[in-house]
Amino acid sequence: MSRSADLAFVRRAAELWDHDDPEIGYHPRLFCQLVLPYKDPGDVPVWGRRNGDRSLTIEPGRKLDRDGNPFCWGYPYGTIPRLLLTWLATEAVRTQSPELVLGESLSDFMGQLGLAPTGGVRGNITRLRDQMNRLFKARVSVEYDGNAMMDAGVQLNIATARSLWWSDDDRNASQRSLMPSIVVLSDTFFKEVLEHPVPVSADALRALRGSPLRLDIYAWLTHRMSYLNRRTTVTWDQLRFQFGSQCADNRFGRAKFKDMFTKQLAHVLLVYPEAHAEATSVGVVLKPSRTHVPFRGVRALTSN
Repeated sequence: MSRSADLAFVRRAAELWDHDDPEIGYHPRLFCQLVLPYKDPGDVPVWGRRNGDRSLTIEPGRKLDRDGNPFCWGYPYGTIPRLLLTWLATEAVRTQSPELVLGESLSDFMGQLGLAPTGGVRGNITRLRDQMNRLFKARVSVEYDGNAMMDAGVQLNIATARSLWWSDDDRNASQRSLMPSIVVLSDTFFKEVLEHPVPVSADALRALRGSPLRLDIYAWLTHRMSYLNRRTTVTWDQLRFQFGSQCADNRFGRAKFKDMFTKQLAHVLLVYPEAHAEATSVGVVLKPSRTHVPFRGVRALTSN
């Protein structure tokens, strides 16, 4: 990040410090503990992360093209799927329904995600459509192996149905469709979100969305501080497995991950200054801290 970008980020972070009534959103607890890829894993059959006794694996969805040939959607990765997960969780908590309407128009929905509705091959409309298909078609599995005498796991696909209307031209993105775009969450994901929503600041997410790692660190800290009751050190090896398994498992890869995580943690702490977290030579030291968003926000949102 350039010096000018750093200064702009500091200004945005400073604006959040005086907010007495933050805009509340929710992130699925599972994706505070286990995260999606940062970059496209490419043509591999399965991709995964591990956090202690819990592991996440993802298999890309497939379909047939018009000639009947198998087509792979690829893996969800980067910032957009993370913003989508927060939006889905927030709307599920707010409406108490698994059937979610994606705004009055494409432009409206993208605005809720903090994305400008730009067209073209490299525009945000194309990127959003691609990542939504990747996320909703992916097969997500979570396994728990902390007990040698028990096998436990769950299939946690995000959605069971979707009907999404698109515009390739940003000039038409603000027009209301004759039919609304709808996503129907899977029973398992909907139940997980309602039972374990992690309150987050929507303003903080907008400030941090320039980096998927920053978004993950923020979600992780917010969740950890909701139950942390004593000083805890999370080692660099633990963090690398949870956040950065794509870094090489050698001296250079471990050093690269440590440096990368430390820099992004510093940005997160500008947005969430109440979090007592410090990067040391051993790992990240966490001390009990105030949650970034009060948990009363769950009741406040659902009562609106």
